[in-house]
Amino acid sequence: MNKKREIKRALISVSDKTGVVDFASKLANLGIEILSTGGTYRLLESNNISVNEVSSYTDFPEIMDGRVKTLHPKIHGGILGRRGIDDEVMQKHSINAIDLVIVNLYPFSETVEDPDCLLSDAIENIDIGGPTMIRAAAKNYLDVAVIVDHLDYDSTYKDLLVNKKSLSLEKRFNLMTKAFEHTAKYDGMIANYFGSKNFRNESFKFPNTINFQFKKQLVMRYGENPHQDSAFYIDQSHLSASIGSSKQLQGKDLSFNNIADADAALQCVKQFTTPSCVIVKHANPCGVASAKNLIDAYKRAFETDPESAFGGIIALNRELDQETATLIIKQQFVEVIIAPSVAKKAREIISTKKNIRLLECGELTLSDDDVFDLKKVTGGLLIQDQDQEMVAMNQLKTVSRIAPSTDEIRDMLFTWKVAKMVKSNAIVYARNFQTLGIGAGQMSRVNSARIAALKADHAGLSLKNAVMASDAFFPFRDGIDNAVKLGINCIIQPGGSMRDNEIIEAVNDHKIKMVFTSMRHFRH
Repeated sequence: MNKKREIKRALISVSDKTGVVDFASKLANLGIEILSTGGTYRLLESNNISVNEVSSYTDFPEIMDGRVKTLHPKIHGGILGRRGIDDEVMQKHSINAIDLVIVNLYPFSETVEDPDCLLSDAIENIDIGGPTMIRAAAKNYLDVAVIVDHLDYDSTYKDLLVNKKSLSLEKRFNLMTKAFEHTAKYDGMIANYFGSKNFRNESFKFPNTINFQFKKQLVMRYGENPHQDSAFYIDQSHLSASIGSSKQLQGKDLSFNNIADADAALQCVKQFTTPSCVIVKHANPCGVASAKNLIDAYKRAFETDPESAFGGIIALNRELDQETATLIIKQQFVEVIIAPSVAKKAREIISTKKNIRLLECGELTLSDDDVFDLKKVTGGLLIQDQDQEMVAMNQLKTVSRIAPSTDEIRDMLFTWKVAKMVKSNAIVYARNFQTLGIGAGQMSRVNSARIAALKADHAGLSLKNAVMASDAFFPFRDGIDNAVKLGINCIIQPGGSMRDNEIIEAVNDHKIKMVFTSMRHFRH
């Protein structure tokens, strides 16, 4: 088998015309015959590129308002014909071999993103001829090359130059793989869209079937444990700051656990608008603080639990500056630092510790890029909305006789944001925008409270006049009684227990303050 195939004839029909004029011009200059359709044909012809219209070659016009352009045996026979096997049939029917297919598809996703999109608009933006040609060319990759992405134009042209107008089997195979991924993603978008609608164009949230496509970005040395293989796949449609879209400035490759922990830290720090720092260990915050400047936020986050911060992940919501970078290096061993940006001097300082993974993620926003939260279970997939709801000051319900002050409410809201990001059962103690103790992931809420108190005591942090946040309601008053013994003065919790009256009575007995959020934040 001759592994290289000379490219004598190309068919070009693209919706995204980025770079196509330049690429087609280069192909024509190599003596490659070009066939084209519709808008692509007119664009190439207007740029003085030698091009033949498909309808002239097939001797059959475009019909049905352009719905049928390339669905013809002379096109698909030229693409699917097996060299050395189907030559006689092709010659009999005057079918010319097509060696290169350059096609991308109608902009279906862009069309249906418009809230005013009608079903008829969506229907007319379902490409039929394009996917058919792509799949045909990909199926016949032994003889035909297919390009679906303008980013492949340059590399393909260079290969043609080096190989005297030929493309290698390896190149054709790689292009084939990308082509099938492209059509799979396209069909998945269409299925997701129509699967979440009825014939009246009424939408519902969860389609009958759901299709996702993620692209492999990194193969890691191992997974959560050394005996597990792993890889990291990214959602290419995700636009906001994320681990997948971050730029790694230095350090070793990210590990499986690095990525999981860095994501937890990033999602937590995104919730705060003032300069803030989050330190995470095993997907749980072990220290969080906000302050007037970044270095103070870091200092106070570290103070919460210096022991757990060792080997942790640090997320910042401001540019990493020289002063903060210097203190981090001096004060602790850190696996990953992630920030919207990194100052030049800060980068130089971090570079003295070459193993630290330093990530720049861009501007932080709480976006709806990820509509769904996914959790894999054996034999299935749990899907729910992302837990992005935020409680505002005016949504809190004061249930104690003594109302909290404005400053106390601000502290309550800070503590509540942290509790939302801690594995359930979660108890968080904080004061003046600094966590003092975090109790995470216990089967008993009482035990989470005990652990949070032990953490505070171990760090030498007083809980006098502190806030306590609980991710779910208190079932019994003992949680309140124990908190008061520690010095807690304000409590924020969802409410909703059948014993809420007893809990409120305990709060009033102790003359402390409590608000209900009416929103639970379980996290598993």
